[in-house]
Amino acid sequence: MNAVNRNDLRRLDLNLLIVFETLMHERSVTRAAEKLFLGQPAISAALARLRSLFDDPLFVRTGRSMEPTTRAREIFALLSPALDSISTAVSRAAEFDPATSTAVFRVGLSDDVEFALLPSLLRRLRAEAPGITLVVRRANYLLMPQLLASGEISVGVSYTEELPANAKRKVLRKSAPRLLRADAIPGALSLQDYCQRPHALVSFAGDLSGFVDEELAKLGCTRRVVLAVPQFNGLANLLAGTDIVASVPDYAAAALTAAGGLRAEALPLATPSFELHMVWRGTQDNDPAERWLRSRIQMFCGDADSLLGGSQQDAKGSSGR
Repeated sequence: MNAVNRNDLRRLDLNLLIVFETLMHERSVTRAAEKLFLGQPAISAALARLRSLFDDPLFVRTGRSMEPTTRAREIFALLSPALDSISTAVSRAAEFDPATSTAVFRVGLSDDVEFALLPSLLRRLRAEAPGITLVVRRANYLLMPQLLASGEISVGVSYTEELPANAKRKVLRKSAPRLLRADAIPGALSLQDYCQRPHALVSFAGDLSGFVDEELAKLGCTRRVVLAVPQFNGLANLLAGTDIVASVPDYAAAALTAAGGLRAEALPLATPSFELHMVWRGTQDNDPAERWLRSRIQMFCGDADSLLGGSQQDAKGSSGR
């Protein structure tokens, strides 16, 4: 960039670019105002200034949505990494002291992580940084991309697939399912017993099948799901006094059996392990406070491989799985 172009920046308010980025994500003046804690008139005024600055409409209303113009898409492609760089430069200059910080951290967790892994993480965070505030949003592989892209969270923990292009990802742990049962019948369940028993399934979307059914199908077997619930909390009470069984991640099984009344055992069929990911916004990759938070998440939600670096695969989120 030459000196003339840099002088042009003197008439540019950085806040306008933040408004533009938010409008690109939200496609709505109302939602952008909510995200930025501003009034709708302020967003509309900022959009008018942006249109004058770039000599382009930038957004065209189509129904209830505002679709970006070709010029807006071109600007966004250049602007997003530039804002990332500015954010990194500012965050590197900042210092973070957990003991005195009053920072607000916004994280996205899947239900299994919130139920089974958040309690020990929270105790550590409270011990090291008693002045911080933790805001937890419910997330899963469907919700995580938008939560990250919009900035509603800075870091998330769940199984993930496609992510925003500037997101980063790391495998926190590789988990195997465990079978939960509340009955007093001795011995482990055979495959035939497993298929004949009624099953409970924890499903965010209310599905009645999961990866276990895919593995059973390979063996020519099926099971019958009689209960689908949206969260792990309360599953122990639901299984108590029944012959219903449930197949859950090993870390969730450990939390559910800790209070007694349930026991866990290996499934009577081979199943592949699945990955639990930590994902975060590229804009905050080098932020000292966020790096501290991610290190604690890795320490208290990850397994030995992640701590040793054996399963590390920081990558652009667009690579998928």
